[in-house]
Amino acid sequence: MHWDRLFEDLEGQLASGWEAERAMLDAESERLRIAGLDLRARLRVLCSANADATVDLMNGRRLPVTLQTLGADWIAVASRGTGSVHVVSASLLIPLHAIAGVATDHGTLLASLEGPAQSGPALRERMTFGFVLRGLARRRVPVHVSTRQGDDLHGTIDRAAADHLDLAAHDPGQARFEGAVNGFRIIPFSSLIAVRAPGDQLR
Repeated sequence: MHWDRLFEDLEGQLASGWEAERAMLDAESERLRIAGLDLRARLRVLCSANADATVDLMNGRRLPVTLQTLGADWIAVASRGTGSVHVVSASLLIPLHAIAGVATDHGTLLASLEGPAQSGPALRERMTFGFVLRGLARRRVPVHVSTRQGDDLHGTIDRAAADHLDLAAHDPGQARFEGAVNGFRIIPFSSLIAVRAPGDQLR
């Protein structure tokens, strides 16, 4: 009987060792997986869940939003209240370079580590910032543009080139008629913080 007890003890030690080794390998595998995650992967999960968050922008503004759509180098969000800018029912297009941070609840933050099951990037995720801005220009959608320098400009995008746009500035509520335009501005994409448009104009 003492042999049985010895073998049982050895089996227990062996099983415990295997379990510890498996746990160590699993932990290392998880560390390597997380080390490979980029910001877009986390944002993809948050957008697929329509997560509520507060987005900190590079110009110091904090926007309470619902995350909606991820593009190649931008994210589309819907405003949730006034925050530090007065926005009512607006959709915002934010270039990823303008994001200083994203605040959300702990459960949502942890869920964003998982990554959605997706075979490849959706067509929408391949759309670049310039491509979407060219769409706004074609539709003559009035926009409110915020820049790193603190400028808040209202107008219509006349055209969007490779790395900049031309904005015809005019007062909110006015259409882009020649008499309404009070100036023109060339704005590099790199200086843009957000492009805001009334939500009903993007449906």
